[in-house]
Amino acid sequence: MTDTSDTRPADSEAQAPRRSPLLRLMRHLPLIAPVLLWAVPCGVLLYTGQHWPLAVTLTGTALFVLGLIGMPLAMMRGHGRRQQDRMAILGDSLLGGSWVLFTWSVLLGVLLRIALTVAGVGDGEDRARIVTWAVLGTTAVLLAWGYAEARRVPRVRRLDVQLPRLGAGLDGTRVALITDTHYGPLDRARWSERVCETMNALEADLVCHTGDIADGTAERRRAQAVPLGTVRATKARVYVTGNHEYYSEAQGWVDLMDELGWEPLRNRHLLLERGGDTLVVAGVDDVTAESSGLPGHGAHLDRALHGADPDLPVLLLAHQPKFVDRAAAAGIDLQLSGHTHGGQIWPFHHLVRLDQPALAGLSRHGSRTLLYTSRGTGFWGPPFRVFAPSEITLLVLRSPQATAAS
Repeated sequence: MTDTSDTRPADSEAQAPRRSPLLRLMRHLPLIAPVLLWAVPCGVLLYTGQHWPLAVTLTGTALFVLGLIGMPLAMMRGHGRRQQDRMAILGDSLLGGSWVLFTWSVLLGVLLRIALTVAGVGDGEDRARIVTWAVLGTTAVLLAWGYAEARRVPRVRRLDVQLPRLGAGLDGTRVALITDTHYGPLDRARWSERVCETMNALEADLVCHTGDIADGTAERRRAQAVPLGTVRATKARVYVTGNHEYYSEAQGWVDLMDELGWEPLRNRHLLLERGGDTLVVAGVDDVTAESSGLPGHGAHLDRALHGADPDLPVLLLAHQPKFVDRAAAAGIDLQLSGHTHGGQIWPFHHLVRLDQPALAGLSRHGSRTLLYTSRGTGFWGPPFRVFAPSEITLLVLRSPQATAAS
């Protein structure tokens, strides 16, 4: 037990190492970040030389203070014990709006002001007001566009993926991928139906969902998830858990997906046979599963591949791209992941890259392993996507043997 009193330890006792200033700052980030998100735009828009009428300054300041207080309160009531969906929508929207406003207040508050000064446009007050209106206009346009991007049915992204060990009989195998649907406080049952209709039009052999189905329990979000039962595949529909399942009774989601006809690949595999050749399709629980405390949940690649012929090519489903280190060490041919959302709201992707080895698209890891990271099909939290469009992915697997023969 840590001693928090003011008394000094005896000289013979080992001194606890001092925490670095960065670590101490990170501990307080949840408190500092909301203040910065609202205080910086307030300063840029109201207090950097604009000389607005007093009523405008006071009203604007009051709105920023209201946002600073209201956003965390709404998020606590929406995502905390009470689970009030309307408050979650309000809090999430304020979070997304403040992030966009903060980003462009910083960028335009510096870059545009410098450009106007160099160009000799107006005096200090004129330039300050131009920056204010530019920030507000840019934020309004990006939020409107970002909302439309988040709520639309994702475009289909198609690409061929050549796997050196893939048999000629499997050439042309169509793999459809959705991930991070994040059914949540905004009811998207109709959106879910249209996503499934789009998936069916792809006529895929294998359909995959790599986790983060929803924010909330299976019972609470069932109506939005039920359309997944209409998705068709000529061979199999497979699913693995994401980290958000472990925030909301993961086993309930595993059971519901099983009920809807999807095969939960919880550290197991199945064989996909086509044209006399075989592909191992394996899946692992999310890397956060073990710390969730749920019995039997955890990411175990050895268990997922147990009994599989090591000479066969392997397609692996793992929610987070960072699992690719383990996949590459095991010689996996292709890993499919989501989780990153492509950053969702620019420039958040810079923070995502601190935690994940890939943001979006196809990348190579090691001598054999390819990783495809989807930008996700839905959105988490703030109902906006800015410079990070959602996607439904169709990967067509190619065999070098078939290519050579043609």
